[in-house]
Amino acid sequence: MEYGAATRGALLAATLLAGARRSRLPLSPPPSPPSIQIQNRLYSISSLPLKARGVRRCEASLASDYTKASEVADLDWENLGFGIVQTDYMYITKCGQDGNFSEGEMIPFGPIALNPSSGVLNYGQGLFEGLKAYRTTDDSILLFRPEENALRMRTGAERMCMPAPSVEQFVDAVKQTVLANKRWVPPTGKGSLYIRPLLMGSGAVLGLAPAPEYTFIIFVSPVGNYFKEGLAPINLIVEDKFHRATPGGTGSVKTIGNYASVLMAQKIAKEKGYSDVLYLDAVHKKYLEEVSSCNIFVVKGNVISTPAVKGTILPGITRKSIIDVALSKGFQVEERLVSVDELLEADEVFCTGTAVVVSPVGSNMLATKELVSCLSSYILH
Repeated sequence: MEYGAATRGALLAATLLAGARRSRLPLSPPPSPPSIQIQNRLYSISSLPLKARGVRRCEASLASDYTKASEVADLDWENLGFGIVQTDYMYITKCGQDGNFSEGEMIPFGPIALNPSSGVLNYGQGLFEGLKAYRTTDDSILLFRPEENALRMRTGAERMCMPAPSVEQFVDAVKQTVLANKRWVPPTGKGSLYIRPLLMGSGAVLGLAPAPEYTFIIFVSPVGNYFKEGLAPINLIVEDKFHRATPGGTGSVKTIGNYASVLMAQKIAKEKGYSDVLYLDAVHKKYLEEVSSCNIFVVKGNVISTPAVKGTILPGITRKSIIDVALSKGFQVEERLVSVDELLEADEVFCTGTAVVVSPVGSNMLATKELVSCLSSYILH
């Protein structure tokens, strides 16, 4: 089924992109060495939840102690995919059950020693986050809302009976890691530096219980587009047999087990030629939840709808940012139950996430019905 949404999709893409660009902090002439600036807001409304929790958005710059490295690594930036590139350093710190993490240190990127009876290996007691750093035309480096990732990790850690670094330690560790690897931040327009904070139960445990020791690591890798389609629309298949999450489970936190469970459905989808899987709720099997690693949005007229966050859906940071931008641009945004049938009447469909940023959906296959949409831009690109 064809939809004449090219003009409408281009307008929405342009407004979202313009809103994101204006969110960047005013930049002074680049210091020497380059500092990290925090891309700390899209609109003031987004700061209210943080203030309510007593957390300030981060605005400090951090001088680099790693000034001897060349400014940009020797890499084929024109053909950068989404995968691991070995960089220079990673951050590591540990704590006991008291939750007092050590100061942390930067060590060469590489394997770590892990007890075979560790909580993460035996019982899946682990969380991760994902965020990105971008290089600007004046050689500054921007982070996007790192304190939001810190807060989400703390929420997930509470659900998984784990201590977590403070927001301040998390953000400072992210900045240290990026600066230590700043030569791996792609040139402007060539990609981004993907940042992976990882919190795991590293202490030995036999019998189901919280681990006695925890390790917090941050590593980075330069990345290009997440999907092989690049900027072109992706194709999704609606899945009603496998489910990503169930009520009362861990679907709303970024625990490692949530992602291993989608591998089979994703494998089947890719064998059929699809980019990824769009999951339905596990109870009624009729309401949209999310894609394997990103949130979903459905557009009809001036209304942008997305599944409400009620325990089975990850509260995406890009999702939240898109909602803020859309509201400020006059769109009506509805967070609610979104029926799979609404795909058949939609003007546009797109998904959002740190890895995918904003990715247009070109087709969505449910039985023999096909939805075509023309949203064709990435936010923060």
